[in-house]
Amino acid sequence: MAPRLFACFCRGSSSLSWRKNPSADNATIDQASKEQRNGGAILVELFSSQGCATSPEADLLVSRLGRGDFELEVPVIVLAYHVDYWDYMGWKDPFGSSQWTVRQKAYVQALKLDTIFTPQVVVHGRTQCLGTDQDALLSNITSAVRFPAPTFQARFRRPSPQKLQVSLKGSLREKVDSRGVDVMVALYENGLVTDCTKGENRGRVLSNDFVVRKLEKLCTVKDISAKKTVTGTVNFQLREGFNSRKCGVAVFVQNSSYHTFGSQNFHLPVNL
Repeated sequence: MAPRLFACFCRGSSSLSWRKNPSADNATIDQASKEQRNGGAILVELFSSQGCATSPEADLLVSRLGRGDFELEVPVIVLAYHVDYWDYMGWKDPFGSSQWTVRQKAYVQALKLDTIFTPQVVVHGRTQCLGTDQDALLSNITSAVRFPAPTFQARFRRPSPQKLQVSLKGSLREKVDSRGVDVMVALYENGLVTDCTKGENRGRVLSNDFVVRKLEKLCTVKDISAKKTVTGTVNFQLREGFNSRKCGVAVFVQNSSYHTFGSQNFHLPVNL
């Protein structure tokens, strides 16, 4: 695949409960017991760009999905990665990152695709479709294999105004063999609004939810039982104007083929 072979295509959360620590700078959150009984959420990853004319339609679709508009019996966790390869068209996506472009290219290789494009949705790391194709998206979600949700408890701290510390402790609830898996932690933000003044979406007001701001690896684990306790801490550098009311943290388990084996979602405490 040529390095710049990409295309912009036209169209043809799980329930949580938490208990708050009286301290304003940390809290412990527990996963809802109902989700633990019924199986974990399906991870839905959107690759989008404000520089792509059809991405806003996909952005709206996954926002509705994350809000629960489709009343699916399967819980979902939505993450939106804004790529940077459309920036040359005249509008630099304020949420775009080469890191997300690299992640999408990894999916292109893992899924044996011929090209990289936006908007694209990847479900559980195993299937993909055009981000504006609602029927295909919902079909991929409902047919995806469900894995038990991890039983992480999350503790949040603000050691400084510019840093968020997330400490996790729990079990993966899936046996891990010698090939190993990575436990990934994503910080995302909702309710983002942008006045687009250039490019293919010039003159439009663009709304974005579940926008991934940071993605860190908590740890890599190998040869462990489903019940073994896993612990770790990640630190996120925060942008100016960080508002915990608009943000959440998603934890997911992924192997070297980018297949997802469980995911868990946390809302940040409002008093963080």
